[in-house]
Amino acid sequence: MRRVVITGLGVTCPVGFDLESFWTGLLNGKNVFAESVVLPGSGILVGAIAPTISFKDLPLKSLAPCDRNAILAVSAARSALSHAGLEGPFERPERVAVVVGNGSGGLNSVEVQYERLFRQGLRKPHPFTIIRAMVSSSSSWISLAFVTKGPTFVMSSACASATQAIGTAAELIRTNQADIAIAGGTEAPLSLGTVLAWDAMRVMSHKKCRPFSLNRDGMMISEGSGMLILESEENARRRGAVILAEIAGFGSAADGVDIVAPSPEGMARTMRLALADAGIRPGDVAYVNAHGTGTTANDSAETRAMKEVFGAHPPPMSSIKAVTGHSLGGAGAIEAVATILAMKKSVAPPTANFEEVDPECDIDVIPNTARAMPIDIAISNSFAFGGANASLVFRQPQ
Repeated sequence: MRRVVITGLGVTCPVGFDLESFWTGLLNGKNVFAESVVLPGSGILVGAIAPTISFKDLPLKSLAPCDRNAILAVSAARSALSHAGLEGPFERPERVAVVVGNGSGGLNSVEVQYERLFRQGLRKPHPFTIIRAMVSSSSSWISLAFVTKGPTFVMSSACASATQAIGTAAELIRTNQADIAIAGGTEAPLSLGTVLAWDAMRVMSHKKCRPFSLNRDGMMISEGSGMLILESEENARRRGAVILAEIAGFGSAADGVDIVAPSPEGMARTMRLALADAGIRPGDVAYVNAHGTGTTANDSAETRAMKEVFGAHPPPMSSIKAVTGHSLGGAGAIEAVATILAMKKSVAPPTANFEEVDPECDIDVIPNTARAMPIDIAISNSFAFGGANASLVFRQPQ
């Protein structure tokens, strides 16, 4: 099978719209383009993109048929394509795939129409409601914006969606079904009803997200998108592209235990599958980008899984969700971008907002301060409700 490399990265999230701003925000432990805000009417802290940001220059005829989740996806895809040096028309668009992770589709659009029907008393929803709301819209709008004609679809597996999408896109290239893939994830879940529904589960922080810290009290929902440009190694070298990293392995597995409670065994099995796919020993991994939501259950379970795979002293691990928030279906892609930047810059981003060691999370979580260190091999993890797990192994170019 063919080797799969990464040649472009793009983000559109509260921490930044370009890689430099995004990276600076991660290292400093704070948002750049938006501060965390309380969503009006909810009393709940969320990670929102500053309203002053304009999307009017995106390569779409109109933004009117697009939900915000699709707009964020097109924005991140444009940045990734530019970073990869693929700004012009594709030579063979039928060999370009688009695979996007998205948890829930156009939640904002659905809520607006419920308001229209049930509170305002109007008789009909807006005619664009279906195309705004459909879960597959984000991949379709990327395909339309950049004229791709290969396999185009959305993976939806809750918070593992983006990591599943990147791994699946890599398989399309490995097996010669595509030469290039725009792959990642997106989510725009900051509607009042959605945020209140998450809060009803008692998994939301009302203070600040503090992954792995003893006094952590939950996660912070966020919006955002991350996109990667994947290519076969032959295609990338033929066009003289800069190769940022290789996708060496991908693992995907289900817990088969509970719809919400995380399973350390399922997490560990997923990481082992990814390492086996890459042909890499656990001891060769230098850094792990954790799922690290800041909930009591996830962080302790992920710690136990790390010890199962790596032994009593796992490699350094950090969660960027204290800064980015949790963008659900988009999170794994934003974290994949962070992992690859960490490898290129030889600096591991910190787990921000860390206050006190939890005996159940007694491993190196790179608290509060970024750490200079060589990173030849790294893992990025996504563990979701429903017991859906996915891990990617990234390696420095050979």
